[in-house]
Amino acid sequence: MKETNHILTEIAAVTRNIEDNYPELMKYLNETRSTLPEGSNADASLNKADLQNYLDQLNELVSKYKKEH
Repeated sequence: MKETNHILTEIAAVTRNIEDNYPELMKYLNETRSTLPEGSNADASLNKADLQNYLDQLNELVSKYKKEH
């Protein structure tokens, strides 16, 4: 769970960076089902691999944008 919390913290930081510095990218931040807990709320759990994938996608989005602008 500690690693999952760390990834969630990183996702929040990257998202904040996008909000503050690249607001034009906000339209790409729609969360997909893969980043949401599976199952009912009572049984929901976060998939670490999916969270890491989402974090990687966010970082790639920022990286590509910075190269193009």
